[in-house]
Amino acid sequence: MNKLGILEGILFVVGDEGISLNSLCDIMSISIEEAKELLLKLKSSYEGDERGIRISYLGDAFKLTTKEEHKEYYQKLVDKGDVNTFSPSTLEVLAIIAYNGPITRVEIDEMRGVSSAYIIRRLVAMGLIKEVGKSKLPGRPNMYKTTREFLDSFGLASLSELPELDLKEEEKEEETELFSSIYKEENNDVGV
Repeated sequence: MNKLGILEGILFVVGDEGISLNSLCDIMSISIEEAKELLLKLKSSYEGDERGIRISYLGDAFKLTTKEEHKEYYQKLVDKGDVNTFSPSTLEVLAIIAYNGPITRVEIDEMRGVSSAYIIRRLVAMGLIKEVGKSKLPGRPNMYKTTREFLDSFGLASLSELPELDLKEEEKEEETELFSSIYKEENNDVGV
């Protein structure tokens, strides 16, 4: 079992939330000393010029971050026109943050039913959302909200200009469909 590979994978999966030393020890079933040793080994393997990422300790959490000296290239990627096209999942995450922000990644994931870590990292890099503090939830996850650049990109003066969502109609349709499907099942059981 390659513990350095496992550590690297864990850091990738947790994304911008990062992971505390204690959580890392629990997940990998290792001591604090072994975790520190693994982090130092992995960190030193990233220090060479041939690597584009590094391990940073920010806000009581270890996370993978890009190297500052490559920033101009990352900015070109973000500024490039074809990269700024939004997939349906990216628009979904933006809408969730715009209507519900400040919000944590976990709350976004619960609404969507899938992980949003990559999309959130990309939106932060694009400057459309930003971290605005820590939640009071266990683990103190980062909270996100839209930025001025988001408003400019969508031609809005403020979030109050977002279209209103009519959730009651959707809820009524779901309730009707559920009632109809239950009613049909009950009728089929009776032999009607």
